[in-house]
Amino acid sequence: MILSASSIEIAVKTKKKSSGENYFDTREENAVRMFLTASTFDEKNKIYNEYLRHPLDKMISSIIRRYKLYRKDMDFYEIHTDTHSFLMTKIDKFSPSKEKKAYSYFGTICKNYLMGQILKDQKEQNRKISYEDISGDLENSPEMVYYLDIEQPEEVNLIPILITYIKEVLEEDDLNESEIKLGLSLVEILENYETIFPATDNNKFNKNVILLSLREMTNLSTKEIRSSIKRFKKLYILIQSKMKTD
Repeated sequence: MILSASSIEIAVKTKKKSSGENYFDTREENAVRMFLTASTFDEKNKIYNEYLRHPLDKMISSIIRRYKLYRKDMDFYEIHTDTHSFLMTKIDKFSPSKEKKAYSYFGTICKNYLMGQILKDQKEQNRKISYEDISGDLENSPEMVYYLDIEQPEEVNLIPILITYIKEVLEEDDLNESEIKLGLSLVEILENYETIFPATDNNKFNKNVILLSLREMTNLSTKEIRSSIKRFKKLYILIQSKMKTD
């Protein structure tokens, strides 16, 4: 289907937005669908520049600031540009047929990408630190001891299920900001658990490193983490109990 400039405008811009309207609403959802079905680069470029560039810029800015997803050695503009560029490589993977909102899809892509990049940055930093040098101090500090209650051998089978359930919880509306940040961090840690935390005989030390990772990724205090993790701990206990009865 070849779209003229006038047909694009009629299909997408149903009305002029007022200052009080959401920046990503029906018009932008329609624009995404028109973008996906456009057959030429010029058509896609026109739709993107007129209807999507600004809303996506606002979305990414909001996500970075709301969840404090800042990266070391990068300023806000660099983080924003990098995230926007990555998002555009994933836009064609959105499927309107699943009856999901493009806004939700784009937001999830951006949050997961930013958390993943922060995690990679931290992994690189951890490679430069000798764990043997700091493990003694960590183990002797009560504040730095935290138990996630993930035991072997159930861990291998439980982690993928736990990840799925945490992602579902993150779609709920009643989470506070700390719970959202912690949930996103837990997903990233669990998805990369074996890579980030190679097996050692010192399980307590691994748990300390996990707590350090959570503090670094969320900017939450140990007390805030303990409070926010209660919801996810209940979820873990529920899943574990269900697996034992199945």
